[in-house]
Amino acid sequence: MDFSSVDQTIADLEACIETTREVSRDEALLVGVDLGTAYIVLVVMNSRREPVACAMEFAQVVKDGLVVDYIGAMQVVKRLKAQLEERLGRELVRAAIAVPPGTSASDCKTHGYVVEGAGMEVTNILDEPTAANAVLGVQDGVIVDIGGGTTGLSILEKGKVVYVADEATGGTHLSLVISGAYKVSLEEAEDIKKDNSRHTEIFAAVRPVIQKMASIVKKHIKGRDISSIYLVGGTCCLTGMETVFEKELGIPVHKPANPFLVTPMGIALSSVTQED
Repeated sequence: MDFSSVDQTIADLEACIETTREVSRDEALLVGVDLGTAYIVLVVMNSRREPVACAMEFAQVVKDGLVVDYIGAMQVVKRLKAQLEERLGRELVRAAIAVPPGTSASDCKTHGYVVEGAGMEVTNILDEPTAANAVLGVQDGVIVDIGGGTTGLSILEKGKVVYVADEATGGTHLSLVISGAYKVSLEEAEDIKKDNSRHTEIFAAVRPVIQKMASIVKKHIKGRDISSIYLVGGTCCLTGMETVFEKELGIPVHKPANPFLVTPMGIALSSVTQED
């Protein structure tokens, strides 16, 4: 798959973390809120499906895809919403959200209550790999979304999701291994993991966890005719991770240049337009 157009759009979104594209008072906007295990991300797109603003904050208010600190999560979303409203000169009143595949109805409601408590109507709730596909446009294959807490996947046939699954192994597990190997705090381990210059150094230590993630995917695709795997999610930013998956699965594995922002952008693209 040619990720050149996807990579360019993601690069445009990255630029919108620091800068804001001008929007008119009556221009339709698309808003997505990603309640991640490590980061909460809020993305705004215009009606031409172009990124105009993005804000994020490190937060440990979600664990294994479930909200464990409702008030803390709501306060973070409120702050991000206020930041972007000031930058855009527009009120953000509606947003889409995403949850790990297989999330129960009650836990979906909790995610929704967080965003509603921050002052936005929830217009759509979808699973994370499906949200990612709003950006990737995969017709046949498996999208694997690896966040801080879970490894989720969606199997697509002719552009339609035919199977979803999610298990509790993610980036936090990599950080725990790094913390133990280097005898540092979890926070320091997170910093090491995010330092691209140290990825080669830590790879041997975290390889077993990556193999575990690949085994989760292998179990769920067993007996199916799968031609390609697509990796997204912040954990997949680890350099060379796709090579382990490809070796373990024996299937071509593809990864965009920045897999972290694919799902947040897809959530926004799956929202309902808003005007004020």
